[in-house]
Amino acid sequence: MAEHKRVPSRRRKLLRAVACAVAALTVLGAGAAGYAYLRLDGNLKSVDIDARLGTARPAAAVDGSFNVLVLGSDSRSGGNADLAGGDTGGTARSDTAMVLHVNQDHSRADVVSIPRDTLVPRPECTDAKGKAVPAAKRAMFNSAYESGGAACAVKTAEQLSGLRMDHYVEVDFAGFARLVDAIGGATVTTTVAIHDKDSGLDLPAGEHHLDGQQALAFVRTRHGVGDGSDLGRIELQKQMVRSLLQQAGGIGLLTNPVKLWSVGDTLTRSITTDSALASVNSLVALAQELKGIGPDQLSMVTLPVEPAPTDRDRVVQQQPQADQLWAALKADAPVPQAVVAAQPQNPAQVTPTAPATAPAKAPAKRP
Repeated sequence: MAEHKRVPSRRRKLLRAVACAVAALTVLGAGAAGYAYLRLDGNLKSVDIDARLGTARPAAAVDGSFNVLVLGSDSRSGGNADLAGGDTGGTARSDTAMVLHVNQDHSRADVVSIPRDTLVPRPECTDAKGKAVPAAKRAMFNSAYESGGAACAVKTAEQLSGLRMDHYVEVDFAGFARLVDAIGGATVTTTVAIHDKDSGLDLPAGEHHLDGQQALAFVRTRHGVGDGSDLGRIELQKQMVRSLLQQAGGIGLLTNPVKLWSVGDTLTRSITTDSALASVNSLVALAQELKGIGPDQLSMVTLPVEPAPTDRDRVVQQQPQADQLWAALKADAPVPQAVVAAQPQNPAQVTPTAPATAPAKAPAKRP
């Protein structure tokens, strides 16, 4: 990755919270630095994506731009069952998938959410035990993680987009809730009430400061707002990401060593990364690459999709818009305006329709 040399303004410091969190040892006293490093480093879990995928992949960019596949797993293992409920039969899928593209001078980032129900060609993969997973002509995108783990999800994303996934980051239900609590919650505003018995979310219209469990329910809500589709839920997830960036940028990590350590410890316990990122030094380096990017330099879109001809409960890439989107990112160009203009509406932030005005009554005739 090319070194970023621009000096960020105060307004651009939101993503520096990540660097602050994982670099907690630099703020702690020298006597504790060694322990802090080992503790944070030891928290991290990783997957050797490169070893499992080999060389049959899209070429890595040489202009300094890079891509990160971010997945949210619906695993019910460990503490996830208490938070999420339900049953996945002992398996896990990637119910949230985002491709983060950082441009060549690291001054802008584009996030593309891939709907979990998108039907895609799933390539042949090798799972974590070395077992071959056969290719499928039409499979839901989130089934790749279930079938072949993180490496298969990365391989499927690369085949879908034509982009090399330079890094991989995964967070599960419990990890997400812990992270939200560690930074002090997240504030969201809704213009409609949300009542979802499946996610457990119950919010009247208005502004709300959510704790970790409530924030998790918010990003998982589907049936309680809008048309109940996954596209609506993705819009809630985008809203949450922006809220978390704002919250992380305003809690004063640099001046609060105790908070800094807490967030760093929580962050490193909550994520799984590719092996190249699985160290405090590597995460700090990545955060440094992102430090000049704030909300004004962050574009978030959903992959253009349309109902699948063979199954109206599934979607397929909408053409030519999807190909235009991927081509723009590959060329390190901004997301096409046509894609931005056609994005779904956030079902939690719809504009209330004004009641129709009753026609005025004609004045009574005088006798």
